[in-house]
Amino acid sequence: MIEHNQAAPIGLIAGGGQFPQLFAEAAQARGRRVVAIAHVNETATELEDKASVTYWVKLGQLGKIIKHFRKEGVTETVFAGTITKTRIFHDILPDLKGLTLWGKIDKRLDDAILRAVAATLEEEGIRVLASTCYLDHLFFPHGILTKKRPSAAQMEDIRFGWKVAREIGRLDIGQCVVVRDRSVLAVEAIEGTDAAIRRGGELAVSGAVVVKLKKPTQDFRFDLPATGLTTIETLAAVKGAVLAVEARQSLLFDREAMVAAADRAGLVVVGMTEDEEGEPRC
Repeated sequence: MIEHNQAAPIGLIAGGGQFPQLFAEAAQARGRRVVAIAHVNETATELEDKASVTYWVKLGQLGKIIKHFRKEGVTETVFAGTITKTRIFHDILPDLKGLTLWGKIDKRLDDAILRAVAATLEEEGIRVLASTCYLDHLFFPHGILTKKRPSAAQMEDIRFGWKVAREIGRLDIGQCVVVRDRSVLAVEAIEGTDAAIRRGGELAVSGAVVVKLKKPTQDFRFDLPATGLTTIETLAAVKGAVLAVEARQSLLFDREAMVAAADRAGLVVVGMTEDEEGEPRC
């Protein structure tokens, strides 16, 4: 187990969504001073009310992040929140440190980029911790969360989708697939989960089954797969049927509101684990 220096400030490299705010609140409750690095056009401004101090940077400004952390005496940090992946093509403004690192990355996939950034931070004496170090209660639970249970046919689709999702995760492509009748309708790539659900759901017309897993090589220091109310709203909008998520390996936000919305829409939401043979079980 990693021991944290509870008296020292902790860094927070924040993307979008509510995860950075939840982390800041949890760390503050443990007595940690939170030094947040917020990204322009990604991070919610509300983070400024949760963190002890907030510095704003543009995507790719790694040198500035290190400078701010050194100024504040930060030697531990976490990554929390999402970055819109398509922005790397049109909205990245790297400084010299970021540009140098970018040129060294041969495969510009999620894990490769994040591991390279983490390695650079640790070379500078800033240890990268698991993003869930104060938020174990947010892990997606095991079992059926909704009133409706998956049918036998839907369980077949979950098992089929599970194997496909595991494979695309192994290739560091994405974490989510949309299937129906054991056919792959959409594979999540750079566009993100909600866009993949919309695309696959439209092809399904109705009854889409969404399976979301962590990658086999997922590094818990980085933002894990996450689902919440928006996921349910997207699935309901395309008349989908099932959301199956790998339990204890992803995050669940707004659980009560999410489950209530799923029940209203007649959806199935289930947390699954693998047995010894790699088969999903609820």
